[in-house]
Amino acid sequence: MSRPLNVIGLMSGTSLDGVDAAVIRTDGVTVFERGPSLSLPYDADLRQCARALLDRAAHLSPDAPEMLDVERRLTERHIEAVQALRLQTGPVDVIGFHGQTIYHAPALHRTWQIGDAALLSRETQLPVVHDFRSADVAAGGEGAPLAPWYHAALLQDAQRPVAILNIGGVANVTFLGRNGEIIACDTGPGNALMDDWAFRHTGVACDMDGALARKGQVDQTILDALLADPYFSRPAPKSLDRQSFIAALDAVSGCSPADGAATLAAFTVAAVAQTRFPEKPAVWYVCGGGRHNPVLMEELQKALNAPVRSGDSLGWNGDALEAECFGFLAVRVLRWLPLSAPDITGAPDFLPGGRLTCAGLTTLPQWLSLSDEDS
Repeated sequence: MSRPLNVIGLMSGTSLDGVDAAVIRTDGVTVFERGPSLSLPYDADLRQCARALLDRAAHLSPDAPEMLDVERRLTERHIEAVQALRLQTGPVDVIGFHGQTIYHAPALHRTWQIGDAALLSRETQLPVVHDFRSADVAAGGEGAPLAPWYHAALLQDAQRPVAILNIGGVANVTFLGRNGEIIACDTGPGNALMDDWAFRHTGVACDMDGALARKGQVDQTILDALLADPYFSRPAPKSLDRQSFIAALDAVSGCSPADGAATLAAFTVAAVAQTRFPEKPAVWYVCGGGRHNPVLMEELQKALNAPVRSGDSLGWNGDALEAECFGFLAVRVLRWLPLSAPDITGAPDFLPGGRLTCAGLTTLPQWLSLSDEDS
């Protein structure tokens, strides 16, 4: 199977704010067209229930009633996103379904994304590619980040070196070198700590426009202690769980709401700034929800001493990019192209991954049932 497919990619990130869905046309190597996209937020109760799982996920059974309830409700929201997006586009061949990460511990060979791919396939009558990370972790990789494959495809003709920074709940970066290198890692916390802090002190799910952080002063002593974590001295590739730095909320607990917000924002920025690459990126493009926070963008500009631009300046939709990515990766899975790479995920080799579910189909589409010699 090498012809381009029309794919709906789905992403529910570690910010736990909702489902992003996007259409792309791709063969898993080249992006031929990027179509419409949409975001469906989680309601407050679903977000709260999903967030409550994170602190307990390491010890929960997959069939725990609260886990199954959240998984079903999350999947139903994804189904709504697919059906709404299909009204805006032409025929769709396949869905790329990331699911919701609730636990990520590659050192323990564990990564857990919940979401019922069979239910999604049945309700949409489409093949669903899912479980993108498990094979990489089983092989000894970090299981993340996976977006570099998509970043490299979008920027294959761009001037290098360049960095693409995604600030979701966790922040991750892709470095594209002038000699074709692709190096990636999670840099540190993204929006998650700031979101939790803002919700605790304001009842709002995020620090809108960085307004709380802008009023505060950074506590340098606390920041230095946070940056002393051994994670930051490790070379790429490396990855994080959303809760990896949850102790930072205790560290700033004695601060005022504004000073705590400022210190947590500074933590995100400083973690990015001390990430090392073979050469300095000539420009940084920022995607994800963090690009909407002017405090983060201003402080990144100062700390990186390089142009820092929104990915939207390239004509991208920074809110849809990760959803597009998992549409792109879905086709790579179908073509047995690598999802793993030593400099991206830390896996020992270039390895395929992902799984295909066709629970909703009585007959396979022609492109999926082609024989090996025809594919």
